[in-house]
Amino acid sequence: MDEATTQPVLIVLLDGFADWETPMISAVGSDFYGISVRHATPGGGEVTSMGGLRVTGLPDIAVQGDEVIVLCGSNGWTRPDAPDLSAMLQAAHGRGQTVAGICAGTLALGRAGLLAGRAHTSNSLDFLRQSLPDYAGAADYRDQPQAVADAGIITAAGTAPVSFAAAVLAAAGVDGQQLAQFRAMAGAEHR
Repeated sequence: MDEATTQPVLIVLLDGFADWETPMISAVGSDFYGISVRHATPGGGEVTSMGGLRVTGLPDIAVQGDEVIVLCGSNGWTRPDAPDLSAMLQAAHGRGQTVAGICAGTLALGRAGLLAGRAHTSNSLDFLRQSLPDYAGAADYRDQPQAVADAGIITAAGTAPVSFAAAVLAAAGVDGQQLAQFRAMAGAEHR
């Protein structure tokens, strides 16, 4: 595969991002499948992961209109001063772009109203209820360990980076046979 047959991916990182949640998207996606992957943070600058990895020189978020937008988990999404990306996420999804959130990144999707009426998951139903006072999506919540994709929205618990990566790679245009190989490779130690 190459960039001409896949959509690019934009991974949004906040300070305190979860190191393990998106690296298979960026590393495997770009190296194995030729996907163009960019990273950004609201306002630009630097962020430090939960594990202490410092990432500098990140640009501000600039949506180009054709990429899959991925929100990496971070405790920053749980704070009252979490960045409000609602307008950007709604506009992107309205243009037909896939928007994905893992772990606390699902909170930004909920705040944007993008979980309403769609099958979704997160760290737990209680996590969504406690973090989003207006959350009313319990009927569409799926209590499962794998990522959920529905109508251009991908969600996952922080413990599901492999199925999340597979869903994002599928949305970016990686074909079914390659996705099966990816899942087999990434899950081989669990057999």
